[in-house]
Amino acid sequence: MANEPSTAASQQTGDTPQGFAYALAAYGLWGILPLYLKALGHLSPFEVLAHRVVWSLPFAAMILLVTRRFGDIRAALRSPRTLVMATVTASLITVNWCTYVYAVGSGHAIEGALGYFINPLFSILLGSILLKERLSPMQMGAIVLAFVAVGILTWDAGRLPWISLTLTFSWGIYSFLRKTLPVGPNQGFFLEVALLSVPALPYILWLEASGQGHLTHGTAIDSWLLAAAGIATAVPLMLYANGAKRLRLSTIGIMQYLTPTIIFLIAVFVFREPLSPVKLFAFVLIWSALGLYSLGMLRNSRAG
Repeated sequence: MANEPSTAASQQTGDTPQGFAYALAAYGLWGILPLYLKALGHLSPFEVLAHRVVWSLPFAAMILLVTRRFGDIRAALRSPRTLVMATVTASLITVNWCTYVYAVGSGHAIEGALGYFINPLFSILLGSILLKERLSPMQMGAIVLAFVAVGILTWDAGRLPWISLTLTFSWGIYSFLRKTLPVGPNQGFFLEVALLSVPALPYILWLEASGQGHLTHGTAIDSWLLAAAGIATAVPLMLYANGAKRLRLSTIGIMQYLTPTIIFLIAVFVFREPLSPVKLFAFVLIWSALGLYSLGMLRNSRAG
């Protein structure tokens, strides 16, 4: 999934139609992202990742120019603590993006969807461990169901579902640390892709110089798809940022399931990835867990 900014500061007392439209567009675009990544499935995940980083940089810069927030970047560059934190979050999002690109390209999009379904439950568990937040009975039940589902998948495959778990852990820890980064979401995104461009741009230049790159040595479709990586990354992010400002946190929390749902449907009905009865049962457990989680979140929202 693409880099989502924190919504904690964006909680609203009510939802707006504009916010719903923005968020729906963002989650929908993230959901169909596997179609784009599948078209690049014959490329190395590292090459796709490098182009996604480099081509996102001008879009991120444009956002800051329009919002006149480049001053925040200058302040961040003078803060060693901020630079270290941004380097850590950039590293985590690199792991997440690369794993996701590999999952889709290698025919494991279903595992990718599972990872993003589990992520909200992992975030709850992370909050209880690191922030000592108390878990409600519904949250505890949801986490138990998720653990059972992962256990069933491990037993069925004879190995841990490492793609799902890597996506879950990298995104969950990234989101947790991203909230502590002392810059706004757009500034943080620019800082992350700027840091990642330091190795990504030389890597792309080396690939092209050695004749291994697909920007100038691949097909015309490859070239256009790689150049569009910035649009595929930045546009949903901008839509999401605008939607989050106009929706309640609980609404955003429930709408986030739209993305892995679309990924799951594309994996099964478009990519024709096998879905065994055991794997389907594990997904039913995850969906039940998310139902408990959503019900508890809605009750807390109404109580507040």
